[in-house]
Amino acid sequence: MILIAGGRMIDPKTGTDEIRDLVLEDGRIKYIGKFRVSDEYETVIDARGKIIVPGLVDVHVHFRDPGFTYKEDIESGAAAAARGGFTTVVCMANTNPIADNAETLRYILEKAAAAKIHVRTVAAVSLGFKGETLSDMTELKKLGAVGFSDDGIPLRDSAFVRRAMAAVKALDVPISLHEEDPALIGTAGINDGEVSASFGFAGAPAVSESSMVARDCMLALDTGAKAHFQHLSCAESVAAVRLAKQLGAQITAEVTPQHFSLTEEAVISQGSLAKLNPPLRTERDRYALISGLKDGTIDMIATDHAPHSSEEKAKPIAEAPSGMTGLETALALGITNLVRKGHLSLPDLIEKMTLAPARLYGFDAGYLAEGAPADITIFDDKECWTVSDFSSRSANSPFIGQSLSGKVKYTICGGNIVYKDTEERPHG
Repeated sequence: MILIAGGRMIDPKTGTDEIRDLVLEDGRIKYIGKFRVSDEYETVIDARGKIIVPGLVDVHVHFRDPGFTYKEDIESGAAAAARGGFTTVVCMANTNPIADNAETLRYILEKAAAAKIHVRTVAAVSLGFKGETLSDMTELKKLGAVGFSDDGIPLRDSAFVRRAMAAVKALDVPISLHEEDPALIGTAGINDGEVSASFGFAGAPAVSESSMVARDCMLALDTGAKAHFQHLSCAESVAAVRLAKQLGAQITAEVTPQHFSLTEEAVISQGSLAKLNPPLRTERDRYALISGLKDGTIDMIATDHAPHSSEEKAKPIAEAPSGMTGLETALALGITNLVRKGHLSLPDLIEKMTLAPARLYGFDAGYLAEGAPADITIFDDKECWTVSDFSSRSANSPFIGQSLSGKVKYTICGGNIVYKDTEERPHG
């Protein structure tokens, strides 16, 4: 048995926020209350001055396996997730081969079963990510796909999107949508404006995203499908989601830590490390995203963890791939840029990183209760640290060198300690 003693337990499901002890046994939470330290416990974790929360859940990661394992694989991705406090992640389908078939899906799930955390995956909406022919969703769901997404490639054809939404509604799973209209984009990954002009090209305007978000909000309303909007980046997209929710659409939305933390100005100082799809936008957009988190328009925080090699990111900015590693900095960015700045309370942040994403896929996760899975994260919300090394195979982050508040101390998955911080850093 493991005893976690004296920490501040935050459970978003019940609203509990008080000092508690937790006893873990056989992969579950056996007791919650007040308990004395004794020899019956194999491990005692002193959580005094620390925060105890459900294991974090990320519904949007790229583990690059199969096909791009020089960037990341399931094992290294799981290690990065554990270091960041995540016990459950959902992989996207843009692997090589694409996860649009039974053989590839089985490969991913077999490797995932050996990971130190819970690694789940979506399957592709369309065969070959071409947006023309639906994948065999019934078979792929039966094999273990938790939902469907062509993330990285937008679905251009409205009629096809409507058919896809009807299919996922019949299966009672979400469709997750990457919303960027290529017809409106010059160079992807950088906001169209002063920064892109300084590089000598047209970028990706906000309307390339918001126009597709508005379309698919209405299609979701029409079909009754569970539609999830990935990595919102602009004010107009937030407004469209807000309206569609008011009209009764069964939709959810996510925002990444990079989009609520940075603006397009980061591209000037960080270059391709800050090149993202969709791109970082203006301060107006950043505050609209934060407002969406505050009023519930945006339901959850997801990392869009997208590792790339240093050689790839060293290419000229117009040629370098978009994306950044995100699992190991996500919680600290939320504490530093949302909680410490008064935008969200700590319990609200935790809800958006645990219970809300777990509910998207119906996972038995995101809460703390007797009998619940022993998936737990313990962190020090006041400890300061500087972003430097990574457990991920890649290190493409614009936050390298930044000082952040909030350090994961332990990650426990299925009752097993899968990460323990051995470094002590100062409080701030």
